[in-house]
Amino acid sequence: MPNLKSLESLRRRICTIIDIGTADDLISRAYDIFYTLVILVNLMVTIAYTFDEAEAACGPLLLRIEAATVALFAVDCALRIWTAKYHHPNLKEWKAVCRYIFSFSGIVDLLSFLPYYMPFFFPSGAVAFRMFRVVRIFRLFRINAYYDSLNVITQVLTSKAQQLLSSVFIILVLMTASSLCMYSLEHDAQPQVFSNAFSGIWWSVSTLLTIGYGDIYPVTTMGKIFSIFITFLGVGMVAIPTGIISAGFVDQYTRIKRISEYADEDEVHFIRVALTEHDSWSGKTIQQLGLPHGVIVVAIQRGHEVVVPRGSVKLMDNDVLVLGAESVGSSDQHHIELKELELRQHNPWNGQRIRDLDISRQTLIVIVKRKGRMLIPNGDLTLHQGDRVILYTRTRMAHASSIWL
Repeated sequence: MPNLKSLESLRRRICTIIDIGTADDLISRAYDIFYTLVILVNLMVTIAYTFDEAEAACGPLLLRIEAATVALFAVDCALRIWTAKYHHPNLKEWKAVCRYIFSFSGIVDLLSFLPYYMPFFFPSGAVAFRMFRVVRIFRLFRINAYYDSLNVITQVLTSKAQQLLSSVFIILVLMTASSLCMYSLEHDAQPQVFSNAFSGIWWSVSTLLTIGYGDIYPVTTMGKIFSIFITFLGVGMVAIPTGIISAGFVDQYTRIKRISEYADEDEVHFIRVALTEHDSWSGKTIQQLGLPHGVIVVAIQRGHEVVVPRGSVKLMDNDVLVLGAESVGSSDQHHIELKELELRQHNPWNGQRIRDLDISRQTLIVIVKRKGRMLIPNGDLTLHQGDRVILYTRTRMAHASSIWL
């Protein structure tokens, strides 16, 4: 059993390492950088193979580098299969493995190394298997997950997929219609150029997309007039998907609010908590805190870095936690009444520590306002004249104003 637990612990740790790293996990972050470099090196080797001079001068070296990088791809894929259940904890292990293998990332991972080893078993298909080398380029999409700026592009395309597909459908309809019209107008005048409908499609693609290769063009008057109309229409057609993508970027960045903006809303509140060496949270992981439902650690400020608050992140002394919690709306039936008391000149609380005050067990000092500052009360805090003491009490207090929460 201890060996099994240590193996599962190792398995979970490997899953954390090969996953996208966080700033506080140096090993995971180093793996991300190393893996990115391996992808780029393999891509450069693939490009170098297309130059006869490079293959003649460095052929054996390029073969060794390709073999090493492909072997690393195979190891990475095997580790992702082994740790797939931690990415899909709600599924059985074999279902989690199948989910990964048949995903886009899984298919690309398998095709990036399997065709390299297939010629050892099927030599006759070596040429066909080498064609799959181009699939390794798609591993560059993994870099997309490491950087938020690149990930925004994926989010924009995903959010605007329906509008983009609609615009592409409109463009295809216009291409088909314009190609058939041009074929009808130009076939008799240029039977060899516009020999069939495909020739018209080639012309409509180059015209609607404002490319204009010039290898196919109309010579009849009606064909030229129709071509002018299609050219102006093509400018508008290209602008449609461009405008959709631009609007997607605007929507994406306007969704990003700072915490201060969220704090002004009624639904959620944020507070900052600084940990000291005497706090019970120091040295614990986030999942060990036992936070109540509706409270979440939004961010951890550690020195000059902001740490993503995953459950396995261990809190340290001097960490600053940003906690978010759902606020109690004004529509709730039960309200909490706080009292605000200003300490005037002859108030008996002046000059006394909170622990020495003669107050009932039904009274709790919540906040002390002093010269524009908010002081969190503790037993050693001494009250002064001019302080505004906010407290919760069930007893009646004269000269105190009510605050409803």
